Amino acid sequence: MFKLFRNFNRKDIFFIIFAILLIVGQVWLDLRLPDYMSKITVLVQTEGSSMKEILLNGGYMLLCALGSLISAIIVGFTASNISASFSMKVRKKLFSKVGDLGIHEVKQFSTSSLITRTTNDITQIQMLISMGLQLIIKAPITAVWAITKILNKNWQWSAVVAVAVLILLSTIITLMILVLPRFKKVQKLIDKINNITRENVTGIRVVRAFNAEKYQENKFGKCNDELTNMQLFNQKAFSVMSPVMYLIMYFLTLAIYFIGAHIIDVATMSDKLVLFGDMVVFSSYAMQVIMSFLMLAMIFMMIPRAQVSAERINEVIESEISIKDGDIQNVETDLVGTVEFKDVSFKYPDAEECLLKNISFKANRGETIAFIGSTGSGKSTLINLIPRFYDVTEGEVLIDGINVKDYKQDILHNKIGYVPQKAVMFDGTVKSNVAYGDNGKGEKSDKIIKEAIKVAQGQEFVEKMDGTYNAHIAQGGTNVSGGQKQRLSIARAIARDPEIYIFDDSFSALDYKTDAILRKELKKYTKNATSLIVAQRIGTIMNADKIMVLDSGKCVGIGTHKELLKNCDVYKQIALSQLSEEELNNE
Repeated sequence: MFKLFRNFNRKDIFFIIFAILLIVGQVWLDLRLPDYMSKITVLVQTEGSSMKEILLNGGYMLLCALGSLISAIIVGFTASNISASFSMKVRKKLFSKVGDLGIHEVKQFSTSSLITRTTNDITQIQMLISMGLQLIIKAPITAVWAITKILNKNWQWSAVVAVAVLILLSTIITLMILVLPRFKKVQKLIDKINNITRENVTGIRVVRAFNAEKYQENKFGKCNDELTNMQLFNQKAFSVMSPVMYLIMYFLTLAIYFIGAHIIDVATMSDKLVLFGDMVVFSSYAMQVIMSFLMLAMIFMMIPRAQVSAERINEVIESEISIKDGDIQNVETDLVGTVEFKDVSFKYPDAEECLLKNISFKANRGETIAFIGSTGSGKSTLINLIPRFYDVTEGEVLIDGINVKDYKQDILHNKIGYVPQKAVMFDGTVKSNVAYGDNGKGEKSDKIIKEAIKVAQGQEFVEKMDGTYNAHIAQGGTNVSGGQKQRLSIARAIARDPEIYIFDDSFSALDYKTDAILRKELKKYTKNATSLIVAQRIGTIMNADKIMVLDSGKCVGIGTHKELLKNCDVYKQIALSQLSEEELNNE
């Protein structure tokens, strides 16, 4: 947890010191109250005492109470500001780190767990700082100060307080031993709950189509019951604390007065009044000691869970990033728009065998290179190596003649217009989705956005939407069709005007007519850029300058459509599964 506290800046440290000074002042004022109470008790029972002196001491008591109240309000306000500021910084740092993680690291943590760590876990730390700054500092100071005040009053009373404190400490330590291991399980169960909820919402159509609502409810219910039972055990364990505290407080007060009555009874008449005053003061200070441990007990209830949360947050922040930035930013080269693979092999971090083996090809500026093959042949994996979603295991991937590992990632990504296999839409408008993430490219004008949508064959449906280019797009694009999402996703890449276009099976949701028109317009618009297309349809790629055929991660053929029909059996089988020989010959 202390590693996280390094995120406090100088301003935070200044306010923490300020809060500590106020807390010390508050404790001093609280502990002055019994002294004035003792004086009033003695004055009331002493003949000849003036009312003025009694009221004066009473006034001092009121001032002490008022000063303590004002200090508590200021400390509470300061602690809330410090904890909120700290949470904001850590949440920002964690979000930024998650953005830098490679796809492999994200899969290791899981999306639901990362969401929990960014929200629930940080909230646990925030609560600890807010409460702890007030109680962790105040409780020990109060306890130590109060004990020094009563230490030499009477050994019998001191012994009773010591026994009470030992019982309290034993109770707290026992509870910590029982509950601490379960807090880690609680956070993991919250991850699981988030995962099931997210899965259910994302796949709601499939759930309903297969009448699986009951199945999902049972799946959620099982996890929910497990989390509830775990939380119930923790809460029941901690609920023991309150009655134990009150029992100790009441019995301690009773013991002090019982012992005090005996001592006063056997004392001389001259000492009786002094002993009575000491008993009142001792009782007040003893309550302060017990209340201090009560405050510590409240914090001890929060520390274990906050500690688990801190470990989970640090686990993400301290995780090593596999995809590291290079040094190259801007380099003048004659090889603009070229993509070259040199003997590239790749295997996923947890895999034993390479998925891609010895892939070599070169795409020059203005060329269209297509990739085709059976499912699982490695087409998408191959093009994901270009923007460095993964790094190659062996060989090199070169952009403009430079290894992609040597580029700063933002510079590399600015060269690429990427259209993923699954079109991704963000909550916003049509315009904000097409102009999404300029990444140094500058803001997009309305003219560029409209032209990109027109080329992507989206103008017709966009202009029919309520609000046209400012029409609302829901998160995930749930208010538009699959084909419309793909066209907006393609428009987003076009609006960037990159050197290299990557289309990862990005035409699959389009009808043949729209597909053909889009590719024709795209060819005109991107004639000076390199296009890499992954596709399943022969019709989508048959006019490409080169077609690479992949089978089980190996390149089994590369050439034009006509060349591959003659020389590559795998390509011919794929082609004949989609088109007849007559259609292929006509093409």
